[in-house]
Amino acid sequence: MPSRFRRLTLGIIATLSSSSFLSFSPISKTFAQDSGKKDKYLTRIAIGKFVGDLAGEDNVSAIITVDLQRSGLFRVISVDDVVPDVSAIDQSFWRTKGADILLAGALRQVDGRIEVKYRLYDTITGGMITGSMLNTKLEQSRNVAHWIADDVLEKIGGGQGPFATRIAYVVRGSDEYRIEIADTDGANQRVAISSKKPIMSPKWSPDGSRIAYVSFESSKPVVHVQELSTGKRLSIANYKGSNSAPTWSPDNRRLAFALASDGLSKIFSINADGTDIKKLSINPYNDTEPCYSPDGKSLFFTSDRDGTLQIYKMDIDGNNILKLPLTGSYNISPSISPNGQLLAFISHRDGRFQLYVLELESGREIRLSDGPRDRSPSFAPNSRYIMYANQSRDLSHLAIVAVDGSSRYALESRGNAIHEPAWGPFQK
Repeated sequence: MPSRFRRLTLGIIATLSSSSFLSFSPISKTFAQDSGKKDKYLTRIAIGKFVGDLAGEDNVSAIITVDLQRSGLFRVISVDDVVPDVSAIDQSFWRTKGADILLAGALRQVDGRIEVKYRLYDTITGGMITGSMLNTKLEQSRNVAHWIADDVLEKIGGGQGPFATRIAYVVRGSDEYRIEIADTDGANQRVAISSKKPIMSPKWSPDGSRIAYVSFESSKPVVHVQELSTGKRLSIANYKGSNSAPTWSPDNRRLAFALASDGLSKIFSINADGTDIKKLSINPYNDTEPCYSPDGKSLFFTSDRDGTLQIYKMDIDGNNILKLPLTGSYNISPSISPNGQLLAFISHRDGRFQLYVLELESGREIRLSDGPRDRSPSFAPNSRYIMYANQSRDLSHLAIVAVDGSSRYALESRGNAIHEPAWGPFQK
Protein backbone atom coordinates (compact mmCIF):
# COMPACT_ATOMS: atom_id res chain seq x y z
CA MET A 1 0.00 0.00 0.00
CA PRO A 2 1.53 3.40 -0.99
CA SER A 3 2.72 5.47 1.98
CA ARG A 4 0.40 8.41 1.29
CA PHE A 5 -2.66 6.15 1.32
CA ARG A 6 -1.48 4.38 4.46
CA ARG A 7 -1.06 7.77 6.16
CA LEU A 8 -4.68 8.63 5.33
CA THR A 9 -5.92 5.42 6.97
CA LEU A 10 -3.57 5.57 9.94
CA GLY A 11 -4.30 9.26 10.45
CA ILE A 12 -7.98 8.48 10.94
CA ILE A 13 -7.18 5.70 13.39
CA ALA A 14 -4.69 7.89 15.25
CA THR A 15 -7.41 10.33 16.22
CA LEU A 16 -8.93 7.56 18.32
CA SER A 17 -5.93 7.50 20.66
CA SER A 18 -6.71 10.82 22.38
CA SER A 19 -7.45 10.24 26.05
CA SER A 20 -9.52 13.25 27.12
CA PHE A 21 -13.26 13.04 27.71
CA LEU A 22 -15.59 15.34 25.82
CA SER A 23 -19.03 16.51 26.73
CA PHE A 24 -21.19 19.16 25.15
CA SER A 25 -22.52 22.26 26.79
CA PRO A 26 -26.27 22.47 26.18
CA ILE A 27 -26.02 25.83 24.42
CA SER A 28 -22.73 26.42 22.69
CA LYS A 29 -21.07 29.70 21.90
CA THR A 30 -20.39 31.09 18.47
CA PHE A 31 -16.70 31.31 17.57
CA ALA A 32 -17.29 33.17 14.32
CA GLN A 33 -20.26 34.81 12.71
CA ASP A 34 -19.43 35.33 9.05
CA SER A 35 -21.81 37.75 7.41
CA GLY A 36 -21.99 36.42 3.88
CA LYS A 37 -25.27 38.28 3.66
CA LYS A 38 -25.55 42.00 4.33
CA ASP A 39 -27.41 42.71 7.54
CA LYS A 40 -30.17 44.50 5.66
CA TYR A 41 -31.08 41.25 3.90
CA LEU A 42 -31.53 39.34 7.17
CA THR A 43 -35.03 38.92 8.57
CA ARG A 44 -35.26 40.91 11.79
CA ILE A 45 -37.10 38.86 14.39
CA ALA A 46 -38.08 39.80 17.93
CA ILE A 47 -38.53 36.81 20.24
CA GLY A 48 -40.51 37.62 23.36
CA LYS A 49 -39.93 35.65 26.51
CA PHE A 50 -42.58 32.95 26.67
CA VAL A 51 -45.20 33.20 29.40
CA GLY A 52 -44.52 30.54 32.05
CA ASP A 53 -41.25 29.48 30.38
CA LEU A 54 -38.92 26.95 31.95
CA ALA A 55 -35.79 28.09 33.76
CA GLY A 56 -32.13 27.44 33.01
CA GLU A 57 -30.92 25.27 30.16
CA ASP A 58 -34.45 24.20 29.16
CA ASN A 59 -35.74 27.75 28.61
CA VAL A 60 -37.74 27.35 25.41
CA SER A 61 -37.52 30.92 24.08
CA ALA A 62 -33.75 31.00 24.73
CA ILE A 63 -33.20 27.77 22.77
CA ILE A 64 -35.26 29.10 19.86
CA THR A 65 -33.21 32.31 19.93
CA VAL A 66 -29.92 30.43 19.67
CA ASP A 67 -31.22 28.20 16.86
CA LEU A 68 -32.36 31.15 14.76
CA GLN A 69 -29.22 33.19 15.46
CA ARG A 70 -27.14 30.30 14.16
CA SER A 71 -29.20 29.90 11.01
CA GLY A 72 -27.50 32.84 9.28
CA LEU A 73 -30.92 34.08 8.09
CA PHE A 74 -32.05 36.21 11.03
CA ARG A 75 -30.98 39.19 13.03
CA VAL A 76 -32.48 38.56 16.45
CA ILE A 77 -33.65 41.70 18.25
CA SER A 78 -33.15 41.53 21.99
CA VAL A 79 -36.40 41.49 23.94
CA ASP A 80 -36.32 41.51 27.73
CA ASP A 81 -40.06 41.40 28.29
CA VAL A 82 -42.70 38.71 28.25
CA VAL A 83 -45.37 39.16 25.58
CA PRO A 84 -48.43 38.62 27.82
CA ASP A 85 -51.01 37.87 25.12
CA VAL A 86 -49.94 35.67 22.22
CA SER A 87 -53.33 36.10 20.56
CA ALA A 88 -52.85 39.79 19.76
CA ILE A 89 -49.90 42.15 19.34
CA ASP A 90 -49.24 45.88 19.11
CA GLN A 91 -47.68 45.84 15.66
CA SER A 92 -46.64 49.50 15.69
CA PHE A 93 -44.70 48.97 18.93
CA TRP A 94 -42.72 46.09 17.44
CA ARG A 95 -42.07 48.04 14.27
CA THR A 96 -40.43 50.75 16.36
CA LYS A 97 -38.21 48.01 17.77
CA GLY A 98 -37.05 47.31 14.22
CA ALA A 99 -38.71 43.89 14.00
CA ASP A 100 -40.08 42.46 10.76
CA ILE A 101 -41.64 39.54 12.58
CA LEU A 102 -42.43 38.70 16.21
CA LEU A 103 -42.48 35.31 17.90
CA ALA A 104 -44.51 35.06 21.11
CA GLY A 105 -45.53 32.07 23.16
CA ALA A 106 -46.90 30.67 26.39
CA LEU A 107 -46.10 27.48 28.26
CA ARG A 108 -48.10 25.54 30.81
CA GLN A 109 -47.04 22.48 32.83
CA VAL A 110 -49.65 19.85 33.68
CA ASP A 111 -48.98 16.43 35.23
CA GLY A 112 -45.45 16.04 33.93
CA ARG A 113 -46.31 17.37 30.50
CA ILE A 114 -45.97 20.77 28.88
CA GLU A 115 -48.38 22.59 26.62
CA VAL A 116 -46.78 25.25 24.44
CA LYS A 117 -48.72 27.73 22.34
CA TYR A 118 -46.81 29.97 19.96
CA ARG A 119 -47.56 32.53 17.26
CA LEU A 120 -45.36 34.16 14.62
CA TYR A 121 -46.64 37.56 13.49
CA ASP A 122 -45.92 39.92 10.60
CA THR A 123 -45.38 43.29 12.29
CA ILE A 124 -46.39 45.21 9.15
CA THR A 125 -49.81 43.66 8.66
CA GLY A 126 -50.31 42.29 12.16
CA GLY A 127 -51.30 39.00 10.59
CA MET A 128 -50.26 35.61 11.94
CA ILE A 129 -47.70 33.81 9.76
CA THR A 130 -47.76 30.51 11.63
CA GLY A 131 -48.60 29.10 15.02
CA SER A 132 -49.54 25.94 16.81
CA MET A 133 -50.28 24.23 20.12
CA LEU A 134 -47.80 21.52 21.12
CA ASN A 135 -48.33 19.05 23.95
CA THR A 136 -45.59 16.63 24.99
CA LYS A 137 -43.65 15.21 27.90
CA LEU A 138 -41.72 17.69 30.04
CA GLU A 139 -38.40 16.04 29.14
CA GLN A 140 -39.14 16.87 25.48
CA SER A 141 -39.10 20.62 26.13
CA ARG A 142 -35.88 21.18 24.19
CA ASN A 143 -37.31 19.30 21.22
CA VAL A 144 -40.35 21.56 21.33
CA ALA A 145 -38.05 24.58 21.07
CA HIS A 146 -36.25 23.05 18.07
CA TRP A 147 -39.58 22.21 16.38
CA ILE A 148 -40.71 25.82 16.75
CA ALA A 149 -37.40 27.14 15.38
CA ASP A 150 -37.74 24.76 12.40
CA ASP A 151 -41.28 26.02 11.75
CA VAL A 152 -40.17 29.67 11.85
CA LEU A 153 -37.23 28.99 9.51
CA GLU A 154 -39.43 27.22 6.99
CA LYS A 155 -42.16 29.87 7.02
CA ILE A 156 -39.75 32.70 6.18
CA GLY A 157 -38.37 30.78 3.20
CA GLY A 158 -35.31 29.10 4.70
CA GLY A 159 -36.46 25.61 3.79
CA GLN A 160 -37.06 22.73 6.16
CA GLY A 161 -35.20 23.39 9.40
CA PRO A 162 -32.53 21.02 10.77
CA PHE A 163 -32.71 21.97 14.45
CA ALA A 164 -34.87 19.03 15.60
CA THR A 165 -32.60 16.45 13.98
CA ARG A 166 -29.83 14.50 15.71
CA ILE A 167 -26.09 14.09 15.36
CA ALA A 168 -23.73 11.23 16.14
CA TYR A 169 -20.00 11.44 16.86
CA VAL A 170 -17.13 9.45 18.34
CA VAL A 171 -15.55 10.25 21.72
CA ARG A 172 -13.23 8.49 24.10
CA GLY A 173 -13.80 8.32 27.82
CA SER A 174 -11.22 7.48 30.44
CA ASP A 175 -11.34 3.77 29.61
CA GLU A 176 -13.65 3.30 26.62
CA TYR A 177 -14.65 4.52 23.17
CA ARG A 178 -18.21 5.64 22.49
CA ILE A 179 -20.55 6.70 19.75
CA GLU A 180 -22.85 9.28 21.27
CA ILE A 181 -26.07 10.77 19.90
CA ALA A 182 -27.18 14.31 20.70
CA ASP A 183 -29.39 17.16 19.55
CA THR A 184 -27.83 19.44 16.94
CA ASP A 185 -26.91 21.94 19.67
CA GLY A 186 -25.09 19.22 21.66
CA ALA A 187 -27.74 18.74 24.35
CA ASN A 188 -29.51 15.52 25.34
CA GLN A 189 -26.46 13.43 24.60
CA ARG A 190 -26.64 9.70 25.22
CA VAL A 191 -24.35 6.76 24.61
CA ALA A 192 -25.50 4.60 21.69
CA ILE A 193 -22.47 2.30 21.39
CA SER A 194 -19.49 1.74 23.66
CA SER A 195 -16.41 -0.47 23.50
CA LYS A 196 -13.03 -0.94 25.12
CA LYS A 197 -11.58 -1.04 21.61
CA PRO A 198 -11.54 1.81 19.08
CA ILE A 199 -14.76 2.72 17.24
CA MET A 200 -14.95 4.90 14.14
CA SER A 201 -16.94 6.02 11.07
CA PRO A 202 -20.54 6.27 12.33
CA LYS A 203 -23.12 6.65 9.55
CA TRP A 204 -26.89 7.07 9.97
CA SER A 205 -29.26 4.95 7.95
CA PRO A 206 -31.52 7.13 5.78
CA ASP A 207 -34.54 6.32 7.97
CA GLY A 208 -32.63 7.20 11.17
CA SER A 209 -33.26 3.82 12.81
CA ARG A 210 -29.73 2.36 12.56
CA ILE A 211 -26.09 3.37 12.65
CA ALA A 212 -23.32 1.66 10.72
CA TYR A 213 -19.84 1.92 12.19
CA VAL A 214 -16.42 0.28 12.39
CA SER A 215 -15.17 -1.50 15.50
CA PHE A 216 -11.77 -2.97 16.38
CA GLU A 217 -13.17 -5.45 18.93
CA SER A 218 -11.85 -8.36 16.84
CA SER A 219 -8.37 -6.78 16.74
CA LYS A 220 -9.09 -5.62 13.19
CA PRO A 221 -11.66 -3.27 11.58
CA VAL A 222 -15.12 -4.82 11.17
CA VAL A 223 -18.27 -3.06 9.89
CA HIS A 224 -21.36 -3.38 12.12
CA VAL A 225 -24.94 -2.14 11.88
CA GLN A 226 -26.80 -1.43 15.11
CA GLU A 227 -30.51 -0.77 15.67
CA LEU A 228 -30.86 2.26 17.93
CA SER A 229 -34.20 1.29 19.49
CA THR A 230 -33.20 -2.22 20.53
CA GLY A 231 -29.39 -2.20 20.58
CA LYS A 232 -29.39 -5.26 18.31
CA ARG A 233 -26.14 -5.43 16.34
CA LEU A 234 -25.20 -7.23 13.14
CA SER A 235 -21.67 -7.67 11.80
CA ILE A 236 -22.13 -7.16 8.07
CA ALA A 237 -18.52 -6.99 6.86
CA ASN A 238 -15.93 -9.11 8.65
CA TYR A 239 -13.78 -10.19 5.75
CA LYS A 240 -10.07 -10.91 5.71
CA GLY A 241 -8.22 -7.62 5.91
CA SER A 242 -9.48 -4.16 6.91
CA ASN A 243 -13.22 -3.47 6.60
CA SER A 244 -13.89 0.26 6.84
CA ALA A 245 -15.68 3.45 5.68
CA PRO A 246 -19.32 2.26 5.53
CA THR A 247 -21.97 4.40 3.82
CA TRP A 248 -25.69 3.80 3.24
CA SER A 249 -27.52 3.71 -0.06
CA PRO A 250 -30.44 6.18 -0.22
CA ASP A 251 -33.01 3.37 -0.28
CA ASN A 252 -31.83 2.09 3.13
CA ARG A 253 -31.17 -1.40 1.70
CA ARG A 254 -27.43 -1.57 0.96
CA LEU A 255 -24.12 -0.20 2.17
CA ALA A 256 -20.86 0.46 0.36
CA PHE A 257 -17.59 -0.01 2.25
CA ALA A 258 -13.85 -0.31 1.70
CA LEU A 259 -12.03 -3.62 2.10
CA ALA A 260 -8.23 -3.64 2.16
CA SER A 261 -6.66 -7.03 1.57
CA ASP A 262 -3.49 -8.07 -0.18
CA GLY A 263 -2.15 -4.53 0.19
CA LEU A 264 -4.89 -2.71 -1.75
CA SER A 265 -8.19 -1.12 -0.69
CA LYS A 266 -11.24 -1.73 -2.86
CA ILE A 267 -14.88 -0.63 -2.69
CA PHE A 268 -17.62 -3.23 -2.22
CA SER A 269 -21.37 -3.05 -1.69
CA ILE A 270 -23.46 -5.35 0.48
CA ASN A 271 -27.03 -5.74 1.70
CA ALA A 272 -27.79 -4.28 5.12
CA ASP A 273 -28.22 -7.83 6.45
CA GLY A 274 -24.70 -8.81 5.31
CA THR A 275 -25.70 -10.77 2.19
CA ASP A 276 -24.97 -10.32 -1.52
CA ILE A 277 -21.53 -8.70 -1.44
CA LYS A 278 -20.37 -7.18 -4.74
CA LYS A 279 -16.93 -5.85 -5.69
CA LEU A 280 -17.22 -2.46 -7.38
CA SER A 281 -13.64 -1.34 -7.99
CA ILE A 282 -11.32 -3.63 -9.94
CA ASN A 283 -7.96 -1.99 -10.60
CA PRO A 284 -4.41 -1.87 -9.21
CA TYR A 285 -5.15 1.22 -7.07
CA ASN A 286 -6.45 2.07 -3.61
CA ASP A 287 -10.09 3.20 -3.40
CA THR A 288 -11.83 4.17 -0.15
CA GLU A 289 -14.36 6.56 1.50
CA PRO A 290 -17.36 5.75 -0.73
CA CYS A 291 -20.36 8.07 -0.67
CA TYR A 292 -23.65 7.43 -2.53
CA SER A 293 -25.24 10.13 -4.66
CA PRO A 294 -28.78 11.04 -3.49
CA ASP A 295 -30.35 9.25 -6.46
CA GLY A 296 -28.40 6.08 -5.66
CA LYS A 297 -27.04 5.79 -9.19
CA SER A 298 -23.39 6.62 -8.48
CA LEU A 299 -20.67 6.68 -5.83
CA PHE A 300 -18.10 9.32 -4.99
CA PHE A 301 -14.86 8.00 -3.48
CA THR A 302 -11.22 8.76 -2.70
CA SER A 303 -8.45 7.10 -4.74
CA ASP A 304 -4.71 7.31 -5.34
CA ARG A 305 -4.98 6.16 -8.96
CA ASP A 306 -3.24 9.25 -10.39
CA GLY A 307 -0.45 9.22 -7.79
CA THR A 308 -2.15 11.64 -5.40
CA LEU A 309 -5.25 11.39 -3.22
CA GLN A 310 -8.20 12.69 -5.23
CA ILE A 311 -11.98 12.30 -5.42
CA TYR A 312 -13.65 10.32 -8.20
CA LYS A 313 -17.16 9.36 -9.25
CA MET A 314 -18.36 6.06 -10.67
CA ASP A 315 -21.61 4.27 -11.46
CA ILE A 316 -22.80 1.88 -8.75
CA ASP A 317 -21.73 -1.03 -10.95
CA GLY A 318 -18.15 0.30 -10.95
CA ASN A 319 -18.18 1.66 -14.50
CA ASN A 320 -17.72 5.17 -15.93
CA ILE A 321 -15.07 6.37 -13.49
CA LEU A 322 -14.55 10.15 -13.58
CA LYS A 323 -12.03 12.27 -11.69
CA LEU A 324 -13.51 15.45 -10.21
CA PRO A 325 -11.74 18.65 -11.35
CA LEU A 326 -10.50 19.77 -7.93
CA THR A 327 -7.62 22.10 -7.17
CA GLY A 328 -4.56 20.73 -5.39
CA SER A 329 -2.91 17.35 -4.95
CA TYR A 330 -4.71 16.16 -1.79
CA ASN A 331 -8.53 16.03 -1.69
CA ILE A 332 -10.34 13.47 0.47
CA SER A 333 -13.52 12.68 2.48
CA PRO A 334 -16.29 13.33 -0.07
CA SER A 335 -19.77 14.09 1.30
CA ILE A 336 -22.65 14.83 -1.07
CA SER A 337 -25.49 17.18 -0.11
CA PRO A 338 -28.94 15.55 0.08
CA ASN A 339 -30.17 17.79 -2.76
CA GLY A 340 -27.28 16.56 -4.94
CA GLN A 341 -25.97 20.05 -5.74
CA LEU A 342 -22.85 20.27 -3.55
CA LEU A 343 -19.92 18.05 -2.67
CA ALA A 344 -18.09 18.76 0.60
CA PHE A 345 -14.51 17.57 0.96
CA ILE A 346 -11.26 18.15 2.85
CA SER A 347 -8.36 19.66 0.91
CA HIS A 348 -4.75 20.09 1.99
CA ARG A 349 -3.50 23.44 0.74
CA ASP A 350 -0.79 25.77 2.04
CA GLY A 351 -0.07 23.38 4.90
CA ARG A 352 -3.68 23.33 6.20
CA PHE A 353 -6.49 20.79 6.03
CA GLN A 354 -9.60 22.81 5.24
CA LEU A 355 -13.25 22.26 4.37
CA TYR A 356 -14.34 23.06 0.82
CA VAL A 357 -17.52 22.62 -1.18
CA LEU A 358 -17.72 22.01 -4.90
CA GLU A 359 -20.75 23.26 -6.83
CA LEU A 360 -21.26 20.22 -9.04
CA GLU A 361 -23.01 22.07 -11.84
CA SER A 362 -20.66 25.05 -12.13
CA GLY A 363 -17.44 23.43 -10.90
CA ARG A 364 -16.80 26.34 -8.52
CA GLU A 365 -14.93 25.56 -5.28
CA ILE A 366 -15.67 27.49 -2.08
CA ARG A 367 -13.51 27.35 1.06
CA LEU A 368 -15.63 27.24 4.22
CA SER A 369 -13.08 26.77 7.02
CA ASP A 370 -9.65 27.95 8.09
CA GLY A 371 -8.20 24.66 9.38
CA PRO A 372 -5.55 23.85 10.36
CA ARG A 373 -6.82 20.26 10.77
CA ASP A 374 -10.41 19.85 9.66
CA ARG A 375 -11.94 16.41 9.07
CA SER A 376 -15.08 14.41 8.36
CA PRO A 377 -17.66 16.76 6.75
CA SER A 378 -21.31 15.76 7.06
CA PHE A 379 -24.29 17.61 5.55
CA ALA A 380 -27.44 18.57 7.40
CA PRO A 381 -30.51 16.90 5.86
CA ASN A 382 -31.65 20.26 4.44
CA SER A 383 -28.32 20.64 2.55
CA ARG A 384 -27.79 24.14 4.00
CA TYR A 385 -25.26 23.35 6.75
CA ILE A 386 -22.18 21.16 7.16
CA MET A 387 -20.82 19.74 10.40
CA TYR A 388 -17.16 18.80 10.63
CA ALA A 389 -14.43 18.07 13.18
CA ASN A 390 -11.93 20.85 13.78
CA GLN A 391 -8.66 20.55 15.67
CA SER A 392 -6.39 23.45 16.54
CA ARG A 393 -3.39 22.70 18.77
CA ASP A 394 -4.76 20.61 21.65
CA LEU A 395 -8.40 21.63 21.22
CA SER A 396 -10.82 19.51 19.22
CA HIS A 397 -14.48 20.25 18.70
CA LEU A 398 -17.34 20.00 16.25
CA ALA A 399 -18.10 22.98 14.07
CA ILE A 400 -21.04 23.85 11.85
CA VAL A 401 -20.95 26.19 8.86
CA ALA A 402 -23.62 27.34 6.42
CA VAL A 403 -22.79 26.46 2.82
CA ASP A 404 -22.99 30.16 1.89
CA GLY A 405 -20.71 31.16 4.79
CA SER A 406 -23.45 33.19 6.47
CA SER A 407 -23.06 31.39 9.78
CA ARG A 408 -20.29 29.45 11.48
CA TYR A 409 -20.10 28.26 15.06
CA ALA A 410 -18.57 25.62 17.30
CA LEU A 411 -20.18 23.33 19.84
CA GLU A 412 -18.50 23.90 23.18
CA SER A 413 -16.67 20.92 24.57
CA ARG A 414 -14.43 19.82 27.39
CA GLY A 415 -11.45 17.74 26.35
CA ASN A 416 -10.09 16.93 22.93
CA ALA A 417 -11.43 13.51 22.00
CA ILE A 418 -14.30 14.31 19.65
CA HIS A 419 -14.28 13.50 15.97
CA GLU A 420 -16.12 11.97 13.01
CA PRO A 421 -19.53 13.67 13.25
CA ALA A 422 -22.50 12.32 11.31
CA TRP A 423 -25.64 14.42 10.85
CA GLY A 424 -28.83 12.38 11.06
CA PRO A 425 -31.85 12.56 8.74
CA PHE A 426 -35.10 14.42 9.32
CA GLN A 427 -37.17 12.70 11.97
CA LYS A 428 -40.67 11.59 11.07
